[in-house]
Amino acid sequence: EVQLQASGGGLVQTGGSLRLSCAASGLTFDDYAIAWFRQAPGKEREGVSCINNHDGRSYVADSMKGRFTISSDNAKNTVYLQMNSLKPEDTAVYHCAAGAVIPTALCPGKWHYWGQGTQVTVSS
Repeated sequence: EVQLQASGGGLVQTGGSLRLSCAASGLTFDDYAIAWFRQAPGKEREGVSCINNHDGRSYVADSMKGRFTISSDNAKNTVYLQMNSLKPEDTAVYHCAAGAVIPTALCPGKWHYWGQGTQVTVSS
């Protein structure tokens, strides 16, 4: 059974930092890309970042570049999202998802597995 366990959320002040973790089990880690999505109340789900565990390439959405960094520890089957300089608009539930790597794309268009969310709240 594939499981994705997201953790690391919390309450932080504007300008603070958090590191989210997504621990994966039940899958061949190197064959998957792991992505972070977020959803704020009343808003659509938004893609945040993705890392291809096969070749190490990564992507961060433009609005978060320079503040968010994604990394992967293949030995621990865990992906991290380091979030710095947090803003109130970063408040959301953050989910991680896994999708099988495809040769032609950094991040696949399909996400086969989803973890539960972790709440990030940034106070002003």
